[in-house]
Formats: sequence, C-alpha cells, structure tokens
Amino acid sequence: MKFLAEIEVMPHKELLDPQGKTVANNMKNLDIHGVEDVRIGKHILMRLEAASEAEAREKVDTACKKLLANIIMETYEYALHPISE
Repeated sequence: MKFLAEIEVMPHKELLDPQGKTVANNMKNLDIHGVEDVRIGKHILMRLEAASEAEAREKVDTACKKLLANIIMETYEYALHPISE
C-alpha cells in the first residue's frame, strides 16, 4: 500500500521563535496591522510504501523522531492518507 504523510513540525509553544518574531514585527512594514504572533515551522509531504497503515505510522513516527524534528525544541503531528496509483 502507498501512503502520503502530511507532517507539520513546529517549535514548542514555550520556546521563543526568533524567525516568527521577526516576521511578526515586520508585518507593519507591509501595512499589515493587528498581527499578534507568528510561529514558523515546516510542512513536509512524505510518500511511502508500507504493508499496513500501522506500519506506515511507525515509519513516519521514526522519521519524525530521528530526522525531521528536533524533539527537544519541536513538536510534530501528521495526517496519513492512503493513495492509489
């Protein structure tokens, strides 16, 4: 079976997000007002093959924990969709 994982990696809410803070502070330069906070993260699309949905979830979890997210500083969540080709 083939799957598409849509993964969102974001900094922990408790941690300062300097990139997001810079973007939020510069919104006024674009005449965009009222922006209170911006958090910058990563959106990752991963196509994979697995025998079952459980195996696909295990692969995605392993990839996130060991490569895609810095667990000390970031959280991740994902949605898994079966795809046909």
